[in-house]
Amino acid sequence: MYAKRVSAIEISGIRKLFEAAGKDSINLGLGQPDFDTPPHIKEAAIEAIREGKTGYTSNAGIEELRAAICEKMRRENQLSYQPDQVIVTAGASEALHVVMQALVEKGDRVVFSDPGFVSYQALAMIAEGRPVPMPLDRTFHIEPERAKELMDGARLFILNSPSNPTGAVEEEETIRAVVEYGEDRGVTVVTDEVYEHFIYEKKHASPARFGENVITINAASKTYAMTGWRIGYLAAQKEVVEQCLKVHQYCQACATSISQYAALAAYAGPQDSVGEMREEYRARRDLLFHGLRELGFEFPIPEGAFYAFVPLGQELTGKVLRKGVVIVPGNAFGKNAPEHARISYAASRQNLKLALARIKEAMGD
Repeated sequence: MYAKRVSAIEISGIRKLFEAAGKDSINLGLGQPDFDTPPHIKEAAIEAIREGKTGYTSNAGIEELRAAICEKMRRENQLSYQPDQVIVTAGASEALHVVMQALVEKGDRVVFSDPGFVSYQALAMIAEGRPVPMPLDRTFHIEPERAKELMDGARLFILNSPSNPTGAVEEEETIRAVVEYGEDRGVTVVTDEVYEHFIYEKKHASPARFGENVITINAASKTYAMTGWRIGYLAAQKEVVEQCLKVHQYCQACATSISQYAALAAYAGPQDSVGEMREEYRARRDLLFHGLRELGFEFPIPEGAFYAFVPLGQELTGKVLRKGVVIVPGNAFGKNAPEHARISYAASRQNLKLALARIKEAMGD
């Protein structure tokens, strides 16, 4: 009755928990900034509405926004793209879907980290590809030699640094090794960089610096607290973009016009808010990390994003959920970390302190 490629996948466990959260719950489950979108971005959207910029845009997105994204990538990532190498999408999620549909044939192998972001496996299956989860080392980083073994014969290798759910940030040497190996073996590296600005001690390295067979995916969602505006993008070699544009054209037509003008203000305007959010996330990370360490949990300090991946154990995770703290069990992110749970610190310090108190209570039950 239904397509097997769809009926075989499950609704995201993260979304199930989010929808089930009670009014008095402390929600540390959803990966959503608790900051408001900066005022100048909202004003740009209001102005676009007043000026009647409410119709379809070109399929790839307005020229000004694509140019601003190219300038952003030149300034921040040392990457050289032209506007015709960029497609503006409905968030990074659509960009990932478009890439899978454009590049993956039935049975093609798609390699990604396990534990890793929930969408990678599901989108590979919807594209009728073969998901290949890749185990990580004890600190949840990529082991280059293991990655190379799994890349042989693969179509795509998805690289997510900083990582959701682990908060791990890959070393530049690892990223270079993966990209160069993919270049040699004909494996396209798809890099998901939505958390690039939330790195606390290390530095971000964009994979496309090290090879041409790379598709860069990013979004305004996390960087500018714009998750609901649904603006992302993909950037790649022109021939790749031409094929991806076909999928985008028929499934989306174009990203929302008003959101595109808001994103233009985000990328081209003042960036102070990004640094302010990063420093607040750093303070929250430290509060949560040290609070959990005091409770006896040993785990690597998150290097980026806004998640801690903590070995709570399945029994305690269930107790914590029943105490009204929404966290995500590790099995939502693959098969390799069932005893862990993802805890988001995109929440107020007060709520993080309350959550730590409830976790302590759960440990005593």
